[in-house]
Amino acid sequence: MKDRSLVSINDYSREEIIKILDIAAEFEQNTHQNLLKGRVIASLFFEPSTRTRLSFESAIQKMGGNVVGFSSSGTTSVQKGESIKDTILTVSNYSDLIVMRHSVEGSARYASEVSPVPIINAGDGSNQHPTQCLLDLYSIRKTQGTLENLEVTFVGDLKYGRTVHSLVIALCHFNTKFHLVSPLELKLPSAVKRHIKEANLTYEQYTDFSEVIPKSDIIYMTRIQRERFPDPLEYEKVKNAYILDNKMLDNAKENCRILHPLPRVNEINVDVDSNPKAYYFEQALNGVYVRQALIASILGLK
Repeated sequence: MKDRSLVSINDYSREEIIKILDIAAEFEQNTHQNLLKGRVIASLFFEPSTRTRLSFESAIQKMGGNVVGFSSSGTTSVQKGESIKDTILTVSNYSDLIVMRHSVEGSARYASEVSPVPIINAGDGSNQHPTQCLLDLYSIRKTQGTLENLEVTFVGDLKYGRTVHSLVIALCHFNTKFHLVSPLELKLPSAVKRHIKEANLTYEQYTDFSEVIPKSDIIYMTRIQRERFPDPLEYEKVKNAYILDNKMLDNAKENCRILHPLPRVNEINVDVDSNPKAYYFEQALNGVYVRQALIASILGLK
């Protein structure tokens, strides 16, 4: 993994994924390791972010590194018409590694092709979000004790949800049974379902959420993403399609855990927060350990 960009979860094999999770577990036991002393990591967020950006910055600082960059393209030369290529080539002069989020699908791949330093994709449009995927896998393994032979239910925006796309692809390594719950307008894209078929695994599609809850080891809730809809009226039609409340979990398995990449709007009622099955805030914390592991691996420090 040394000096390799991470653009898509497809860039990592099953063994490499497990290695990252194992290193993340080491960081969870000892988060403050001075591995990045004298190193500079660039954080380029052309699109808004809270958890991803801050967990990357926390990971870097806990390892003794320095962060440069921006949290909005509105304050940069992008507003003057500077291209992604020129931004990347310039920032690479100042940094050892670049973390980038952008609204355009394929932007991270392009950046990795022109950059002399490694690129970590922190989300490119509705395409992929591989670092979220890795922290999701870490959260699943930590709560279930395994990644193998689980029944995982994805709920909500499966069409535009880049976190869903990445996680489905990764879980194809682990003999997962997939339950896909969405409005008809937001079904999982065929290109992602193809990965399930090629792995000789099974999936079932639903519009009714309640019938699948008792089967689920993991329920992965997602927000209906208003910013991805080309037509605001289409968003209005589906925005409240699925709302999980505490009562709905009465028949859930004892080991069932609720994940959500956050931010949530109203798809998980606040009464779920006190349920032992709710894991989304711990999931966000796991992002620090996983991103520490990624940075350390890519820079050849672990």
